[in-house]
Amino acid sequence: MKTLIRTALTVAALATATAACTSTAQTPEPAPLDLSKDVRLVAYSSCDDMLAGLRQKAAENVGPWGFGPGIQPFGAREMMQSDTAMTAKATPEHSTTNVHEAGVDEPDLVKTDGNRVFTVTNGKLRVIDTATKKVTAELELVKQDQPGGFMSGDLLISGDRVLVIYRGGMAMLEKSFAPQMQTAYILVDLSGKPKVLSTVRPQGEHVDARMVGSTVRIVTRSQPDIKFPQPKDRIGEEQLKKINQEVVRQAPVEAWLPKIEITDENGTVKKDSVACERVSHPADYTGTSLLTVHSLDLAQGVTAAGTDPISLAADGDTVYGTGQSLYVASNPRWWWPSGPVMLEDTPVEPPPTPAASPDTASTAQAPAEEPSPTEPTPTATPSATPSDAPPVDPTVSARPTPVIPPEETELHRFDVGQAGAPRYVSSGKVPGRLLNQYSLSEFEGNLRVATTQSDQKTSSSSVYVLKADTLAKVGEVGGLGKGERIYSVRFIGPVGYVVTFRQVDPLYTLDLRDPAAPRVTGELKITGYSAYLHPAGDGRLIGVGQEASDKGRTLGTQLSLFDVSDPASPRRLSQMFQKDSGSEAEWDPHAFLYWPKTGLTVIPLSGYKDNTTGAMVMKVDQSGVSKLGMVKHPKQTQKEYSYQPGIQRAMVIGDELWTVSYEGVQVNDAATLAEKAWIPVT
Repeated sequence: MKTLIRTALTVAALATATAACTSTAQTPEPAPLDLSKDVRLVAYSSCDDMLAGLRQKAAENVGPWGFGPGIQPFGAREMMQSDTAMTAKATPEHSTTNVHEAGVDEPDLVKTDGNRVFTVTNGKLRVIDTATKKVTAELELVKQDQPGGFMSGDLLISGDRVLVIYRGGMAMLEKSFAPQMQTAYILVDLSGKPKVLSTVRPQGEHVDARMVGSTVRIVTRSQPDIKFPQPKDRIGEEQLKKINQEVVRQAPVEAWLPKIEITDENGTVKKDSVACERVSHPADYTGTSLLTVHSLDLAQGVTAAGTDPISLAADGDTVYGTGQSLYVASNPRWWWPSGPVMLEDTPVEPPPTPAASPDTASTAQAPAEEPSPTEPTPTATPSATPSDAPPVDPTVSARPTPVIPPEETELHRFDVGQAGAPRYVSSGKVPGRLLNQYSLSEFEGNLRVATTQSDQKTSSSSVYVLKADTLAKVGEVGGLGKGERIYSVRFIGPVGYVVTFRQVDPLYTLDLRDPAAPRVTGELKITGYSAYLHPAGDGRLIGVGQEASDKGRTLGTQLSLFDVSDPASPRRLSQMFQKDSGSEAEWDPHAFLYWPKTGLTVIPLSGYKDNTTGAMVMKVDQSGVSKLGMVKHPKQTQKEYSYQPGIQRAMVIGDELWTVSYEGVQVNDAATLAEKAWIPVT
């Protein structure tokens, strides 16, 4: 069933890409973007100052159904003693997680140090010895009967220390949904018998993390801990909003301060919260969410200072890190539809209607969040069932058409070059929205940012160059892919590559050597698109995406090799096409493997015909792409149903190819693809 879910997600992603080519949905036009606003972060002068500011801003942005979610997500028992003898062995040559910046590790569902492979499934951390291909250690982190016990975790490793990241679920209606797995960071020591050293449970949702050396920077997002009363009788939305505004204005400062709970290896629990003086805010903010950056050195463990957190009164959904900088970006808030809120049991009466005044006039305000132009407009109660929604007063007048806020991306930069808490450096913003972290790149004191700006009529993309110390604009090049949106971006030194798509795929090459005057140097138009771009050295670029018809309808997975040695004339040298399929590597670069030593290239494949689910293994050299074969995991049977496991990751360890699915780990000969071992982990 899990494989079916993953395949369904692949189908949905392909369907979305196809629909993007033909969508004609009409939405309100965004307001113009004013780049003159000051978005510098400013520390609060006191807790009273912080409380007053957050109450005011949150009251302005609360709606009749509360606060909507800003970003989308997704006791230990010792089992066996780890094999300490492996430390004496020579570490085989091996691949690592495919990351954006060299030396900056990113969490992923599998890790290896060459001697060991680490996975977490069904609440258990497992360690596999790469020499014997045996599970040498297991540690139960979350019991199966606990919320989230079935979930997989992401991992970061440093020596014999493993950080397991469990992402918390989104807030749900208390009366309608079971409790979700809480965000948790579990530090495990594997130097002897596996044991949990500490468990950190922050308030809010996990956004992302980056690790340099043994130091991890973790970004979480929290909403105010405010429960809005459930209305009774027939109350209109304007009255509901006024009730919620009054609740916000009475909320204590503790409702906003992010809380954190740390449990040590002895079970001692320490509860704390971010201090007021460690919370900052931009000039323009909603008061409906806070970002918190935690610092954790895996080598030292959780010290007396805890995770040394600092917070920002801001939204954020994209994290990009270098060895010295950590960037948190917030895409336009109106992209996200309103979501479920926490409701109290006690119904309330609507407050008396006050006399008209500038503060209480019934003029409509723009909602804090609006749907994407390509998403359906949510109803008044987007996540509630009809029984949850109170009846609406028919006497309440229809709401005016909402005005969409300007489409812009806010950026915040922190200096993480020193131990301890990061230091805030600067903030800025650019028009449009990011695709992902690969839309950002720091180089020689500048930050390059690629965004798409769209309205109901048209769209186009731009690359902005900002000074890293102030995030002030230095230069820009625009007009890329008019009527299209960005599907992939890659910056390599002073050169940039941007792929846009609607019916054909323009691959743009950019010259960024002069930050004040970036320019387009070349353009290649082919059918389909590349959703991920990977440098292959010597003027070569690998693209993973979808082939498409000349009308823009996607046809199946393609891997392309581009010759970009002449920036004025990029060309495609070779293409590998698998009809009626999709690959996780299209939206998750961690799923892509390229081994430069031999040119071995592997991507997961989910096929809809011809039994093509598995991992497609190819060789990429300077002249082209050739298919070596398919790796498939053993079919699994659940009662009367059998399915082909979907492979998620691939690694090179020595002369072997290791592939990982939810059901297990398989080892194949990297040259012949002959199967050597199957290690079930479920």
